[in-house]
Amino acid sequence: MAHVSVSRLESLLESAQLLHASLDLDNLLKHLLRTVMGRLLVTRAVIAIDVGDGLRVAMARGVTDAPVGSRFDAARASALGLPQQMPIGLTPAVGLLATAPPARPIVDEEERGFFEALLGIAATGISNAHSHAQATRLNRDLDRKIQELRTLMELGRAFSRVSEVEEVARIFGLTLAGQWMATRYAIAVCRDTFGTVSRQQGVKLPPLSTYMDALHHLPEASLVSDLQDGDLRALFEAHKLHVVFSLRSGEQVCGFAALGARPGGQTYASADLELGAGMAAQAVVAFDNCWHLREMLDKKQYEKELAVAAGIQQGLFPATLPDLDGFDVAAMNRPAQQVGGDYYDVLTLTDGVSPACLFCVADVSGKGLAASLLMSTIQATLRALLGREDSLAELACRTNELLFATTPGSKYATAALVMAHPATGECRYVSGGHTETLLLRASGERIWMGATGVPLGLFPGMTWEELSFTLGAGDVLVLYSDGVSEAQTAVFDEFGPERLADIVERERAQPASAIIDAIVAAIDAFVEGAPQFDDITLMVIKRI
Repeated sequence: MAHVSVSRLESLLESAQLLHASLDLDNLLKHLLRTVMGRLLVTRAVIAIDVGDGLRVAMARGVTDAPVGSRFDAARASALGLPQQMPIGLTPAVGLLATAPPARPIVDEEERGFFEALLGIAATGISNAHSHAQATRLNRDLDRKIQELRTLMELGRAFSRVSEVEEVARIFGLTLAGQWMATRYAIAVCRDTFGTVSRQQGVKLPPLSTYMDALHHLPEASLVSDLQDGDLRALFEAHKLHVVFSLRSGEQVCGFAALGARPGGQTYASADLELGAGMAAQAVVAFDNCWHLREMLDKKQYEKELAVAAGIQQGLFPATLPDLDGFDVAAMNRPAQQVGGDYYDVLTLTDGVSPACLFCVADVSGKGLAASLLMSTIQATLRALLGREDSLAELACRTNELLFATTPGSKYATAALVMAHPATGECRYVSGGHTETLLLRASGERIWMGATGVPLGLFPGMTWEELSFTLGAGDVLVLYSDGVSEAQTAVFDEFGPERLADIVERERAQPASAIIDAIVAAIDAFVEGAPQFDDITLMVIKRI
C-alpha cells in the first residue's frame, strides 16, 4: 500500500472502527457509500456484492436503473454512467463499488492507498456481516425447526390421549388454526365403514362426498391458488381458504385440511407447507388408530353376539335323540363358521295307530348369521306343523308357503324329510332339492334317493312327490348335507357320495355313532387340512 498521511490514517482508523462496529450489512454499506461519495464528491454510486451467483446490487444512491438484487458488473456500471470502479477487497473481490465521475479525482498514490485500505477493511466487514447473517439465519431456522418439532411432539401426545375420530379432528383443527392464527379452517375425513367426520370454523363447505373424487389428485400440501383442479380450486377460493393439506392413509386419500388467510397479510411459505404436511401425516395416523380401535371393538361386539347366537343355535339341535325301538340313530353337525345354516332334528309323534318319527336334515342357502336365523325359522315351522298335516308331502307344502311368506326371495332351504314307523320300518320320503339320500340295504345294494321337488321357500304354490320304502333289518339310511359330499381338498377335489357309501358299507356293522365318526375322520383325512368351506351335517339311521 502506498504511503498514507497521518490525517488519512486517522480517517481510515475512524472508518475501520465504524465498519467493524456493526455486523449489520446494511449499516456497513451505508457508511462505506457515505465515506466514498463524500471523499470523491459524487451523487451517484452503486455497491454490488458477490452473493454466490455473481455480483448483485446491494445498495445504490442516485441510480434508479439499478434495483437491489439485480445483476451488476463492470459493463453494467459503465452503461449506467459509473466509470469509477473499485474492487472491494483483494482477489477474489467480495464486491464492486462504482461511482459517477468524481468531482475530485484520485490524483495521487496516497489517495489511492487510502481507498484500497478502506475497501480492504470494508471487504473484511462485509465478509463478517455475511457470516453473521448466515449464522443468524441458521440459528433462526434451527429455532424454527425446534419449535416445529415441539409442535409435532405436543400434537402427537394430544392425539395419543384420544380414541375418537371426532376428537382427533377437533384437536387437529385447533392446532392448525393456532399455529398460523387463522380464523377459518375446514377438516373433513371419511372411512367407508364409519362415514364422514367434518369440522369447520368460519366455513360451510358442501358434503365431502360431492368432491371426494377430486381429492385423489390433491398434492400433499399446496397453496389453493396453485391447485391444478379448477373445480377444487374454485371451491376452496369461494370459501376463502388459502392452503390445503391432503390426508392420505397409505395411497388412499381419506380427506383434507384447509386454512384461511393469515393475519396481517402474511403468506404461507414453503416451510409452513412442510410443517402442515407433517401435522397432517400425524393426524392421519391418529385417525387410522381410532378407526382400527373402533373396528376391533365392533368386531369384539360382533363376535360376542355371534357366540351368543351360536349358543342359541346349538340349543335348537336336539340335546339327545329319542330312543326308538328297532332303530339305532345318531347325528352330528359341524358348522364351517361360528354359526351355520345346517339343521337336523328327530321328532316323534303318534301317526294313526303306531308311533312315528320324523327325521330331518336341512341346508339353508348361504352361511353365517343370516343362514342360522333361517335355520331357526325352519325348526320352529316343522315343530309347529308336525302332526297337523295328513301327509309328508303336505307338510312340505305348508312349510314352503310359510317360509316363502316370511323370508327374502334369495333365502331358501333344501331338506330331506323321512317319516318312519319304528315298529314296521315303513318310511315315507320327501326331498326339497336336497342332496341324494343313501339307502344301503343289508344285501349291499345302494339306493340313491334324489329330490322329489324344489327347495323349500323358493317358490309359492309348489308340490312334492312322496316316496315310500321299508327299512329292513341291517339296512342303513344316511341323510347328509352337501358339506359332506362336496368337502374339498386344496386343489378342489371333492369327497363325493361314492366315498361316503364305501365308508358306510365298510362300517355298517358298527353302531350309528361309530359310522358317523368314521365318515368325519375320512373327510378330514381326504381334505388334508384344507379349510372347511361348508357346514357338515350327518344323520345315520340303522334298522336293528
